[in-house]
Amino acid sequence: MDRFDAMQAFARVVEAGSFTKAADTLRLNKTSVTQLIQQLEAHLRVKLLHRTTRKVQVTADGAAYYERVVRLLADLDDAETSLSSAKTSPRGRLRVDVPSPLARFVLVPALPGFHAMYPDIQIDMGVSDRMVDLIGDSVDCVIRGGDITDPSLVARRVGELQIGAYAAPAYLQRHGMPEHPQDLENSHHRIVGFMSMRSGRVPPYAMQRGDDERVTVQGRHVLALDDGNAYLAAGLAGLGVLLLPTYMADEHAARGDLVPVFNGWRFDPMPLYLAYPPNRYVSAKLRVFVDWVVDVVGEKAPVGVRRPRQPAATAPKRKLDAATTPMNRSSW
Repeated sequence: MDRFDAMQAFARVVEAGSFTKAADTLRLNKTSVTQLIQQLEAHLRVKLLHRTTRKVQVTADGAAYYERVVRLLADLDDAETSLSSAKTSPRGRLRVDVPSPLARFVLVPALPGFHAMYPDIQIDMGVSDRMVDLIGDSVDCVIRGGDITDPSLVARRVGELQIGAYAAPAYLQRHGMPEHPQDLENSHHRIVGFMSMRSGRVPPYAMQRGDDERVTVQGRHVLALDDGNAYLAAGLAGLGVLLLPTYMADEHAARGDLVPVFNGWRFDPMPLYLAYPPNRYVSAKLRVFVDWVVDVVGEKAPVGVRRPRQPAATAPKRKLDAATTPMNRSSW
């Protein structure tokens, strides 16, 4: 038995809660993972896992052993990445999940520069707005807009998205220029609705003018979407007023495809976070990717006042709770 392979397999089964998912992330078959765990239990002479047809549970001995195994794996990775060759030439596969507009407008156009610096890192980028199971889906990190409410995740604030209101010239020709945000509720004006990934509903929008005038409007819509790129396309087609990050609108506004509305009104900026599980040791390839994201995103959405990094909790949770800001977005 290779004890390192067995410990790695055991840790992954605990984190994934499934032999099948653990086998997929380790690129092994389920039988091999099962045999490694059985050999490890025989070597230690303790039961590490309770296995049924439906779920895997950690025993008390297994939970204590898991905490030590995670630290050992992290120490080993730190030892390897401390070598000069590992620092200067990180390599391997990196799985990330990012919102589709951020990939389209910011990250993908900048990737040639990243690959020029780190040609041996393979990035598998999921472009989605879904709730991600970081362990079960074997994702190294995710980027999401909105505050992170899951305290078990390690989160780094990488940017602040400035929000603006826009409409296409075709929309303004048909409906005229809205004068006040409440026109989106009390007149013939419409928004393009953006559905929350959590609730499936279109959330309200809070806007402020000066120091003492603040309104929250729900807005009426004839179309609601849950994808940022489709949301932008609907606004460009004149289907309603858009409320979206300025980095998505700047190019279209410069060409005249979108026109700013509600001048003098402002939204609170939306924080943008990169998050990863606390028990996933941070490899050299993940470190350089995080630093690169900070630099690239900082050009489009610089952080004003940084918040402290959110601590990891003792018991890991599996889902990234994407957004709890007043706009409740996760797609930016």
